[in-house]
Amino acid sequence: MINNMRVLVGISGASGSIYAERLIAELASRIPRVYVIFTKTGQQVCRHELTISDERFSLLRLLKQEQNPDHVIRVFSDEDLFAPVASGSSVPTHMVVLPCSMGCLARISCGISSGLLERAADVMLKQKRPLIVCPRETPLNTIHLRNMTSLSEMGVHIVPAMPAFYQKPSGISDLVDFMVGRILEILNLDHQLYRPWNPRMR
Repeated sequence: MINNMRVLVGISGASGSIYAERLIAELASRIPRVYVIFTKTGQQVCRHELTISDERFSLLRLLKQEQNPDHVIRVFSDEDLFAPVASGSSVPTHMVVLPCSMGCLARISCGISSGLLERAADVMLKQKRPLIVCPRETPLNTIHLRNMTSLSEMGVHIVPAMPAFYQKPSGISDLVDFMVGRILEILNLDHQLYRPWNPRMR
């Protein structure tokens, strides 16, 4: 376990809650602290898209405060601008916005903090800490692309939710694991969620 790593996962109102659920489960088993912020719409999308399983970590249980592996996870309300992650003096080591709606992406790009998630992203930018934004939208219009370019020019990692198929996925969970593995790689965390491309040549 990496003792000094604190990752904030922001869940906005785009489709793709299952990605966040899997990422948080993986992070909670690897690092000592995971912060989570749901926007109001993010909560609604989670309740619409996800189901509860007794066999794995559940975002729905986390929302109900019924599940928190080893008390590693701290959940903040998007309205709580007094949360520690709203300040540069308590900035996480890394932040991931997953999934990221186009509205949330636009506000982060323009420095508009309508809630804690966007304020925390603004803090990451001003403190020059790693920020990963995972857009989940298609097709993309010119405004979306310009906002992504603006964030990329500021050093933000743009990681669209675009799973690959060379690993021959057998189901949805394999596609989710591919994206979560990509994010873990950017966080410099080892994983075995999918088979690398052409491992014989490595």
